[in-house]
Parts: sequence; C-alpha cells; structure tokens
Amino acid sequence: MHYTFDFMSVFVNWPRLLEGAWLTIQLSALSIVLGFVVGTLCAIAFKSKSWLLQALVKAYVEIIRNTPLLVQVFLVYFGLASIGLKLTAETSAVIALTVNVGAYTAEIMRAGINSIHPGQIEAAECLGMSKFHVYWHVVLLPAVERVYPSLTSQFILLMLASSITSQISAEELTATANLVQSETFRSFEVYVVIAVAYLALSFLFRAAFWLIGKTAFVRKRKLGTNL
Repeated sequence: MHYTFDFMSVFVNWPRLLEGAWLTIQLSALSIVLGFVVGTLCAIAFKSKSWLLQALVKAYVEIIRNTPLLVQVFLVYFGLASIGLKLTAETSAVIALTVNVGAYTAEIMRAGINSIHPGQIEAAECLGMSKFHVYWHVVLLPAVERVYPSLTSQFILLMLASSITSQISAEELTATANLVQSETFRSFEVYVVIAVAYLALSFLFRAAFWLIGKTAFVRKRKLGTNL
C-alpha cells in the first residue's frame, strides 16, 4: 500500500475550519449556560412538595437520558418543521443541546443539593436568614461547588457531542470538516486534524471551567470568612 500524506490541502482551509470551531464554541457555551439553568430549576423542582411537578421533571429527565441525542436533534429540527415551526439549524442545535444537557445537569445538581445536611439549613434559619438567602448561600452555592467537577465533565462531553448537529447542517467544526473532506478527498488527514482540534477545544474548555471555579469558589470562601 502506497499512500502519500497531504496535510497541506487541509491546512489551506484553516479559515473555514476556524469558523467551524468558533461556531462549536458558541453553540456549546450557550447550551451549557441555558442547560445549567434548566437543570438547576429541575433539581429544585425535585424537592418540591407538588407531586405533579416532581412527576413532570422525572419524566423529562428519564426520557432525555434514555433517548439518543441524534434523535432529539432530529425531533427539534425536522419534527417542529413538520408542524409548521421552522427553525434554523443553529437554533435547533442550541435547543436540542440545552434540553439534553439540562436533564443530566438536573441529576448532578440534585445529588449536590441532597448532600447538604439539614442541620446547616436549620442553623441558617436560626440566624434569621431569609428563605431566599438560605437557599442561595447555604444550599445552591455549596451544592454547585461540590458537584462542579461532575458538571464540568458533563459540559465538556456536551461540547464533543455538539458534532452530532452536523447532521442537520449546523456549520460547526465537524460539518465544516465534512465539506473540506468532500472537496479534498483527504479523509484521513481531515479527520486527524479535526480530532486534534477537538482535543484542543477540550483543553480550552477545561481551562475556562477551572478559571471560573477558581474565581467563583475562592471568592465565596473569602466572603464567608469576612462574614
């Protein structure tokens, strides 16, 4: 077998690949923020006294966690279009990714909230703190800190899974790579470069989450010490 490697034919398309990588970052970052909000609200709903609200949240989490992300993406993009609600590929991607990561975040956040000892809540209430401040400072923030490594891992997995949205022509990194491959016929070189690009994005996201965690939690500890 004689094969001549030609990575230059891939590298000349670096502006297009860079645009695809930038869209991957945008889709992932927006979905992570929205998914975190959705997941946190669902985790709070798990503690609700309303059995109906609990049942709805449990149904949402179980359905999303037990169906493929690709099917969810198709359902949002093609399914909604079939009933007259046409969305762009990028908007559909954000919705599908948000719904998906929201379900996983809900379970992670529920574990974090359940790890808070009831005695800490009672102590805060005895100090005269309002219910909002008790829940925010004594429950939510410590819960997030405890499960932060799990959250960051899930969010990085989401960024990698965003490649699935190439199936609905969202012009992120994988979709751009597919176009470059169809033009250059250099499958091996293209996907080696893309694999390295995703590896770099993973390190970039990990560094960003480390910085966010370091800033947020260190500041919280300092504020707690001052109080």
